Amino acid sequence: MFGDMAILAFFLAQAFDGVFTYLGVQTLGYGPSIEGNPLLAFGMTSVGVGATLAIAKATAAGFGALLHIISVHRVVAALAVLYYAAAVVPWTRILFFG
Repeated sequence: MFGDMAILAFFLAQAFDGVFTYLGVQTLGYGPSIEGNPLLAFGMTSVGVGATLAIAKATAAGFGALLHIISVHRVVAALAVLYYAAAVVPWTRILFFG
């Protein structure tokens, strides 16, 4: 049960991060320079925002699923917490609280 909740939280964190990043970069006009990961910022300018985020989030979800399959549930839970703290919460503050 813990493992299932951990992977669900991880997948939701990836989804929220992807959507919020897209909104901030593309829709609200902050541009790729607001992205904290230089690899993603480069990809956004080279390949496009949507494609870069889709690849990044699918890759992260795939690795999270792999960790879940091999029963490393505490790591998945820790990564979910890290994503919420380092990505989802800051984007929430930027997008909804100015």
